[in-house]
Amino acid sequence: MPDDGAWQRLPSPLRELLEGTPGAVGVLDPELRYVYVNPALARINGAPADAHIGRTITEMVPGIDARVDVLRAVLDDGVPRETTSSGHTRARSPLARRYFHGAYHRLEVDGKVVGVAGILLEVTASRQQQHELEQARERLAMLDRASARIGTTLDMDTTCAELAEFLVPVLGDAATVDILPPDDTSAAHGAAPGLLRLRRTSLVVAPHLAALARDIGPAGEYLDYRPGSPTRRALEYGRPVIENLPGADRVRRAVSHPGRAAAYRAAGVHSELVAPLVARGRRLGTATLLRAGASPPFTEDDAVVAADLALRAAMTLDNARRFTREHSIALDLQRALLSEPGAPPPGLEVAFRYRPAGTSALVGGDWYETVALPDGTALLAIGDVMGHSLEAAVDMSHYQAMLRMVAAEGLSPGPILDRMDRLMSPLDPGRPATCLAVVVDPATGRCVYASAGHLPPALVAPDGTVTLLPVDPGPPLATGFGGFPEATALCPPGHHLLLYTDGLVERRDESIDASLARLTRLRLPPGAHAEELLDAVLAGLAPTADDDVAMLAASPRAG
Repeated sequence: MPDDGAWQRLPSPLRELLEGTPGAVGVLDPELRYVYVNPALARINGAPADAHIGRTITEMVPGIDARVDVLRAVLDDGVPRETTSSGHTRARSPLARRYFHGAYHRLEVDGKVVGVAGILLEVTASRQQQHELEQARERLAMLDRASARIGTTLDMDTTCAELAEFLVPVLGDAATVDILPPDDTSAAHGAAPGLLRLRRTSLVVAPHLAALARDIGPAGEYLDYRPGSPTRRALEYGRPVIENLPGADRVRRAVSHPGRAAAYRAAGVHSELVAPLVARGRRLGTATLLRAGASPPFTEDDAVVAADLALRAAMTLDNARRFTREHSIALDLQRALLSEPGAPPPGLEVAFRYRPAGTSALVGGDWYETVALPDGTALLAIGDVMGHSLEAAVDMSHYQAMLRMVAAEGLSPGPILDRMDRLMSPLDPGRPATCLAVVVDPATGRCVYASAGHLPPALVAPDGTVTLLPVDPGPPLATGFGGFPEATALCPPGHHLLLYTDGLVERRDESIDASLARLTRLRLPPGAHAEELLDAVLAGLAPTADDDVAMLAASPRAG
């Protein structure tokens, strides 16, 4: 290869270009020893250019992670590479660590590898920039942790508690979350004129402020805030408010009740930060942070972090509020529709149970119905509209009303389901539903039944044993396919016919066959009445809260 001096005798224009550029340029031979260093690289390394010649990078700047592995890879395969190195050079610097981004290319002469050339740029941030970057990283990490811990359910009170628990001690010594009452409640209008009423939903304090927790308003209490208080200003301005509390007057203005100012002073509270909870343009409440004793006062940086956390929590709270309202409407509708099923014939004892899903799930479309027929028989039906929503509950009412209408035509179960399927399938959106229809003759105990994708009925003997009745289910209703084969069974006096929805037996971690087998393994109280029987089934299977449960038990009366 050319001697080292050849790199110092470069043509003048090229030499001027390399030595005038702010980019640090170095050339190394195949043994990774310097053969050329421009002034910019010499300044970075803190040594004259001539001192580099013939020495390796690690000999010149042992404090740098030079990524020698990358340089050797470029020499081996000729593929250019970029990498970042960091550490200390011989040059003086106030920074704890410096960073350099380099691009490396293999050099060849007449097909022979003669070395590698590198161009470096320093990408080290200033102390202030490093501080700001570190703050940004910490803030993002905090928000990431908050996302995992706040909003784990669709329950508003739980979300408020999770927010307060996260804020202490991350941002404050104490934290409260206060929520505006719904507009249609008496609490929303119970405050005196000029005062703003909120409900304290959660309160969390550090251990050394336990006494303060007893005095500033427990969870569940309604608090009234005066004009000019930090809470009112945060909600009115839509941004965090920092209130340092050097004197008694400012403390009294900050608290919801003047009598609690003494508790603030006794606890050494000296700084307050109130962040509004606002989502989709709707004010939901406030999150308030307190600092006491040796904790530093709140800063604008703290306000930025609190605003980010409040925004994320507010979106979760608004989702919970919307869910709670829809869930309540759907549940009220479903309960109203199921509260008065048709009266069965005198010779048939019938009992019902409906248990809604827990608050973590939307209400479903489970329903049941009984219709007394002119010939003294009774039509029993149970169904489950697919989906969980207010719409599912509304569609449930359509199926229930349609069953009553079709039953008046005097059809048997198979034709009843076929007629309902043809009536529902043209509708848009025609939400499918399963249904089990049974016509029972109380005089003989004869049962004729058909299924539209529903689970089989069960027969409970007088000794409490449970047997599934065979059924050949057709497709769900509203699919338009039709075809619902009928089956016949006998339910003598003392026996109970049990109809149920899948929420009673299904479990996420097992097959439906295993779920039904658990039902048949029940040993129910011998000689139980229908009401007692349903209670025993619920207790024996302990259904989860993930889905609605509807049940119907019927038994011909003896004599």
